[in-house]
Amino acid sequence: MDADAKKTALRMIPYGIYVLTADDGKGNIGAATVNWVTQGSFAPPLVVVGVKADSGAHTVVKGTGRFALNMLSKDQKGLAFTFFKPAKLEDGKISGQAFHAGANGTPILDAAIAAVECSVKQIVEMGDHHIVVAEVTEAHLPKPIEGRPDAAILEMKDLGETVFYGG
Repeated sequence: MDADAKKTALRMIPYGIYVLTADDGKGNIGAATVNWVTQGSFAPPLVVVGVKADSGAHTVVKGTGRFALNMLSKDQKGLAFTFFKPAKLEDGKISGQAFHAGANGTPILDAAIAAVECSVKQIVEMGDHHIVVAEVTEAHLPKPIEGRPDAAILEMKDLGETVFYGG
């Protein structure tokens, strides 16, 4: 296989940018920027997320069976970069970001333009990112979105000409 062709072709898949958050209730909080996300089913409402297998977020999600996906707006590039690094819980904030607990106990970032709480149904452990299939159990929309909801979301291409993930 031509490695450059593979990388370029796979980078043509559009990706939204989200922050996955999880809390085990024992002081271990995981948070990570994720972009391999899709809706997998309408009924029940399922999302599918690729989570780096050796990340702290993966450890907490696997241990608790729940997480939240926090949606970012196009003007929240800095927030996306914040969670490229391992998360830290300090002064009641995750990596400096205010949050509140969702119905399932997962952290919901106060700055997120929307969020969904999820209950893990299955984890497919293959490759360097495990595939997490989860049911959406709660949704948060702090204020109405103007225009198309999918146009409001931060996308990988919005992070700059040299920022890629995957391929």
